[in-house]
Amino acid sequence: MSAGFRIGDVKIGGGGPLFLIAGPCVIESREICVRVAAEVSELAADMGVPYIFKSSYDKANRSSVGSFRGPGLDEGLRILEAVRTECGVPVLTDVHSTAEATSAGEVVDALQIPAFLCRQTDLLVAAARTGRPVNIKKGQFMAPWEMRGAIDKVRSADHEDVMVTERGSCFGYNNLVVDFRSLPLMQRLGVPVVFDGTHSVQRPGALGNASGGDRELAPYLIRAGVAAGADGLFIEVHPDPEAALCDGPNALAVSSLKGILATAVAVRRAVANELSAPGPPPGDEVGSESSG
Repeated sequence: MSAGFRIGDVKIGGGGPLFLIAGPCVIESREICVRVAAEVSELAADMGVPYIFKSSYDKANRSSVGSFRGPGLDEGLRILEAVRTECGVPVLTDVHSTAEATSAGEVVDALQIPAFLCRQTDLLVAAARTGRPVNIKKGQFMAPWEMRGAIDKVRSADHEDVMVTERGSCFGYNNLVVDFRSLPLMQRLGVPVVFDGTHSVQRPGALGNASGGDRELAPYLIRAGVAAGADGLFIEVHPDPEAALCDGPNALAVSSLKGILATAVAVRRAVANELSAPGPPPGDEVGSESSG
């Protein structure tokens, strides 16, 4: 288990409580971001789940050149700063270049490396040099143990506040699958591990000029991710996913989050109780007979 660190006042890893990273995929407006942050913050507090707001000022890897990308760096950072100030929550956002990392690091509480860029040495080092915690999304093309290289690149800048996020692996065309073994395998690299329950049900490029998704399956994977030992959850939420300008098919409605978090907390508690119980688990008693 890693020693853990903090993003704002949220403890990450190190035996801390299950935490939540959530928000709309892309910044559509100041109003939507503040609304989502306020609603999720209140809900998460009621559930005892520490909360970090996430949204992107620019989605640089959209399927189509005509897709909505966001307001851009300057306006996006102004909105994220407003969320941070008005809602009193730490904020996290993606960065795509070394220059962006430097600028964003002056405003937000943590930086995220997109999955497609998780091997980009200069970007990882630049993010680390801001002094902000770094969340590396595991590339869809990466094995869990290959993330050691990305982690080491962050640590090469004398920075230890790094975590990784599982978001599914390529499975044929326009589909992803989650290997839940990846969570404990990446934790063995000495970092906290987050499970992304909504990108994991994404269908990349499935709509031709946009990605599809199976949002109705996200709650099942979220339960499994918590049971597998995730330190935190990453969930894209929107007031109206059908109208979202990015990742709508895999995003969850803010209104659905209460039940999902309640189940996640219950699963986390059940797993913790099982792990702390004395003696071997049922069926593993010494001398017990196999049923086949």
